[in-house]
Amino acid sequence: MYEKDGEKYFIVDSHSHFWDASKENWVEGAEQYAKGWIDCFYGYHQLGPPETHWDWEHYLKPSAEDFERDMFVEGHVDYAIFQSTYLREWYKDGFNTAAQNAALLEKWGEKLIVNGRFDPRDGQKGLDEFDADMAKYNHKGIKLYTAEWNGDSRGYKLTDPECYKFLQHAQDAGVKNVHVHKGPTIWPLDKDAFDVADVDHAATDFQGLNFIVEHVGLPRIEDFCFMAVQEPNVYAGLSVVVGGLMHARPKFFAKVMGELLFWVGEDKMLFGGDYNIWTPKWQVEGLVDWQMPDDDQFSDYPRLTTASKKKILGLNAAKLYDIPVPEGLGLPTEAGENLQPGEELVEGTAGAQA
Repeated sequence: MYEKDGEKYFIVDSHSHFWDASKENWVEGAEQYAKGWIDCFYGYHQLGPPETHWDWEHYLKPSAEDFERDMFVEGHVDYAIFQSTYLREWYKDGFNTAAQNAALLEKWGEKLIVNGRFDPRDGQKGLDEFDADMAKYNHKGIKLYTAEWNGDSRGYKLTDPECYKFLQHAQDAGVKNVHVHKGPTIWPLDKDAFDVADVDHAATDFQGLNFIVEHVGLPRIEDFCFMAVQEPNVYAGLSVVVGGLMHARPKFFAKVMGELLFWVGEDKMLFGGDYNIWTPKWQVEGLVDWQMPDDDQFSDYPRLTTASKKKILGLNAAKLYDIPVPEGLGLPTEAGENLQPGEELVEGTAGAQA
C-alpha cells in the first residue's frame, strides 16, 4: 500500500517478471540473440531515474531478495502479476517461465499471481504443456508474445486458425485475461509482429476474454486507442508507458496518457511496472504526483483525479483478477462502502463513447 497526503492506494503491479538472462542460460550458437535481447532491455532500463540503475551483470539475473525488496519492501506493491516469456530459442531454461516465477510462490503466494503462456506453433505439444501448467498453477491469465521466434517462424497472429484453437482451449480451461505484447520492438524480433491489428479481430470473436494490450501498442498509440474504444474487452497495459516515458519523455508521456484517458478511459487502464526493467517505487510515487501539464497543447485531454489514480494503480486489475481489496482501499461511497472500478463516474475521465 502507498499513502500520500492522507490517501491510500492499493497497488497491483500487473506486469512483472523474474527472469534469468545469465550467460550460463544462453543457448549455444544463439548467444548474440540472447545478449541482444537483454541488452535492449538494459537500454530501456536507462530511461528510469539514474539512481535506480543497476550494473549490467546484476541486471542479467535478479535474486529473490532483489524482488522482495524492490516490489514489496520498498516498491509499495500489494499484489504482483507475473507475465511469462519463454524465448527458448535463445535461453536454455527459458527467459522468464511460469516455473521460474512460481518459485517465489512458496514465500509470497498471498501476493503473487503467476500467468502462463502458450505458443500456437507448438501444436498438440503446446496444448499439453498448457494443460500441465493449468493443473499446477490454475492460471487466470496468460501472456502471448506474437513476435517470439519458434524454429523457422518469426512470429504469428492472434487471428491464425491455430491460435484461435488455443484461445478457445484457454477460455474453456478458465483463463479470463490475455496479456498481449504489442509495443516497442525488441531486438532481434520483427516490428510488424508487434502490430495491434490482430487484437481487434480476436477481441470481437472472444468476448469472454479480456485482452490487455501491454505497452498499448507503442508507438502505434492512435491505432490502439481507436481500436480499444470500440472493443469493450480491450484494456491498456501501462508497462513501458510509465517506466519508459514518465521520467525520460514527460511531454510524450502526457500525450500518450491523454489519448488513453480520452479514448479508452480510466476504467480500462492497468499499471504495470515491468520489473526488473524498472523498479516500481519511483513509478508509483511519480504517477500519484503526476498531473496533466497546464499547457494549451494538452488542454483537451481529461485530468486525472485521486479516484482515477486509484483505479489505474490497482483497482482495475483487482477487478479483472478477483483480487480482494482491503476495507478502506477501494473507492468510498457516502455510506462508506467500497466501489468497484466503473461504478463511479468521474467527471471528465470516462473515456470517449463511440
